Amino acid sequence: MYTLKKSLGQHFLKDETVCIRIIEALNAHQYSQLLEVGPGGGALTKYLKGLEGVDLKLVEIDAEKVAFLLKAYPHVRGKIIEADILEIDAPFSGRFTLIGNFPYNISTQIVFKVIDWRAQVETMIGMFQKEVAVRICSGPGSKEYGILSVISQAYYKTTYLFDVDENCFNPPPKVKSGVIMFEDAGNPYGITNHKKFMLLVKLAFGQRRKQLRNPLKPYFKKEDLLDPIFTKRAEQLSVLDFVELLNKMN
Repeated sequence: MYTLKKSLGQHFLKDETVCIRIIEALNAHQYSQLLEVGPGGGALTKYLKGLEGVDLKLVEIDAEKVAFLLKAYPHVRGKIIEADILEIDAPFSGRFTLIGNFPYNISTQIVFKVIDWRAQVETMIGMFQKEVAVRICSGPGSKEYGILSVISQAYYKTTYLFDVDENCFNPPPKVKSGVIMFEDAGNPYGITNHKKFMLLVKLAFGQRRKQLRNPLKPYFKKEDLLDPIFTKRAEQLSVLDFVELLNKMN
């Protein structure tokens, strides 16, 4: 068996119905290369290990869980990357799909990792703390809409799939969870400078209660700042609005 490590944010999925719903969402897409993030006790792995025609890899930071997985699912030998998901390079050449019950303490960082790999990640299905899942999928005008929403939706179609109750995990987390899906949208807004786009969005939401003119003033010409858009707050702007600002940014 294995122990649960709070330091790694481990809450292992135990509800078979939830596992099956996640796998059904995954299998609604075509994929030939699949990365499972944080397999832990193998709740999802047992459904993935025997997939025909699929190159499966797993990334797991916990050596104890790696040993357990190798014993419980011998088929995954040679497929496990014992490392931190945030520290590795893309594990495949070409396009791949990503799935996981993500550790909640690094889940937002995993989203940004997926964005970094956006040229390769075609689909992502992941378990998040519900608050984070809702934030990612929210649209302009809502209090949940923020940096994660804009950056994710700039490159992916984001869909909130379903809620997951606390009692579906061992140990139960103190928060509700949600499963979401990313589907590659390419680069529909024609963003040419991702780092600059990230900077713009972070600056705008850094003072989200203030008009955009306040945090963005140093980055635009005086005549541009006369545009009525600068009297709005960040949460009122669509992804397209942010891209249009990006194209005028110094």
